[in-house]
Amino acid sequence: QVQVAESGGGSVQAGGSLRVSCAASGWTSSWFCMGWFRQAPGKEREGVAAIDSDGSTRYADSVKGRFTISQGNAKNTLYLQMNNLQPEDTAMYYCAAAWACGASWAVSNVYNYWGQGTQVTVSS
Repeated sequence: QVQVAESGGGSVQAGGSLRVSCAASGWTSSWFCMGWFRQAPGKEREGVAAIDSDGSTRYADSVKGRFTISQGNAKNTLYLQMNNLQPEDTAMYYCAAAWACGASWAVSNVYNYWGQGTQVTVSS
């Protein structure tokens, strides 16, 4: 049984930094994609960043240059380093894992497994 769990959210002032982490357990395949999504109150869930099985990374335009997605050596650990955070980054952040994502990385239906989310709050 695959389980995905996030950690590391919190509160920070605008301009600050946070790193959120994700661990996927029970994964049996080395060919997979992992991504970060976020959902703010009253808004749809949106793709933030993803890293594919070949190591390629993709980012939403709104976070390019500020956020960095990376994996641990075991590839079932995922990180999102968030710098220069802004109030509009406030959301619940979710980690997700998929057998493959490619160009559809920002489509939530592509992902097979989801964590419970970790809250990130940025104050002005």
